[in-house]
Amino acid sequence: MLSFLPIVPLAQTPTPTPSPTPTPQEVRVTQPVRALPGQLDEVLVFNSNSPELVLKEGILLSTFPPKGKQTPEAHLNVPLQGRFDVFAHHIAKADPPEDLRTLYLGVILHNPGTQPVTVDILQAASYLSQPDAPFIDLPPYVDNPAGLVYAGPGSRAMNDILRGKRQDGFPAQIQIPPGESRMLMNLPIPVKPLTPPLNGRSTLIRLNSSAPIYAASLAMFAKPEADGSERAPTLEEWQRLLETGKLSGPRDRTPTPPDQKVGQIVYGRVAGVARGSQWTGQVVDPTAQLDNLATWYLSIPPAGQAFSYGLSTLIGGTLGTGQVQTAPLLARYPDTAYQTHGNYAIEYNLTLPLHNTTQATQAVQIAIETPIKEDKPKDNTLRFFQPLPRQVFFRGTVRLRYNDDQGLPQTRYVHLVQRRGQQGEPLITMMMKPGDRRLVQVDFLYPPDATPPQVLTIRSLEIP
Repeated sequence: MLSFLPIVPLAQTPTPTPSPTPTPQEVRVTQPVRALPGQLDEVLVFNSNSPELVLKEGILLSTFPPKGKQTPEAHLNVPLQGRFDVFAHHIAKADPPEDLRTLYLGVILHNPGTQPVTVDILQAASYLSQPDAPFIDLPPYVDNPAGLVYAGPGSRAMNDILRGKRQDGFPAQIQIPPGESRMLMNLPIPVKPLTPPLNGRSTLIRLNSSAPIYAASLAMFAKPEADGSERAPTLEEWQRLLETGKLSGPRDRTPTPPDQKVGQIVYGRVAGVARGSQWTGQVVDPTAQLDNLATWYLSIPPAGQAFSYGLSTLIGGTLGTGQVQTAPLLARYPDTAYQTHGNYAIEYNLTLPLHNTTQATQAVQIAIETPIKEDKPKDNTLRFFQPLPRQVFFRGTVRLRYNDDQGLPQTRYVHLVQRRGQQGEPLITMMMKPGDRRLVQVDFLYPPDATPPQVLTIRSLEIP
């Protein structure tokens, strides 16, 4: 007679119990935060970020005059001349899910004058989240010498502009005859065959116009062909939408007025013309005197201590400095942000003339960190999390230029990924002898999809 082992039902097989995710706990660090020296420049920025999620065709942002337009309130009447930037950051989604038409993002430039206008395209970058730059998981700190490390279209586009690139497909120059218009960009945001059918595009273009022009960003679905394929909208179709269209939708949340002192702050999304493309600052001691260059240095902290400077500080998140770095809007729509909260695509150029004024050799570190946002920290402390939550608050590349401990000039590009409340790893470490001076330059473009504020930290370590 054959014998069989008893069969154990699957229900009786023990299954491992997943370990619960630890709850992030606050860690307080004594680290005073100083206001960041410097200021924004006067360069205008055409900032198109509302609505972020675009489901309806229409006008995203127009600086054209309202006269002769079917929706006058959609046109802000702001001419652009000389140096200005075009920033656009929008998302397309199939709504309903079976509607897989491609959404096109168009930026049109118009010459209202009687003479030809030359528009130079100095730098330009525009990327999709799929397939150009997906939001992949990356370590907190990755060297990025060739610019091949990025996570998300904002990270990739800002990385290109930081390196002075003009992406293939953008000409060096556009000639606009009197009274005519030309397309600066006419690019798709496809959702087919993505799962889920969702995609985004981030764009930054730096321009110089020889005479006043008007600009508009517009959203339109691809036009169907007889064979079922799609084509991009034509210049004439974009012009018709500009003249007859309404503001695109759905509209984002209406922002909180800046003078409201109580309750939740709703920052809103930006759609308007901002003043300020770059923040340039000489980061020196608060006691430095403008008329005495001998005092223009940044004393490193004593061993075992650190101090920080706010980056992209904003209303409700000045970290005790009282400094709001966000660019003001010269023109905006009533249901969009009052300031460019987050400073998307603004370039920071910071010079740190470090000086060891102590009597001992110090190991000095430079880091960027993402403390928990607050307006008035207590007792010169910043709050961080341990362990870290899941939300990523910063993805982008930072450039550092300095002389190393052998006196050799170094240029390093580092891609950072930081979660909310994350203490930053050192970007560089330098051994500075008593009296030593070291010039460090820190440059980056604040990336779309980041959440402010951050801090730039200078720390001195105890040397055994």
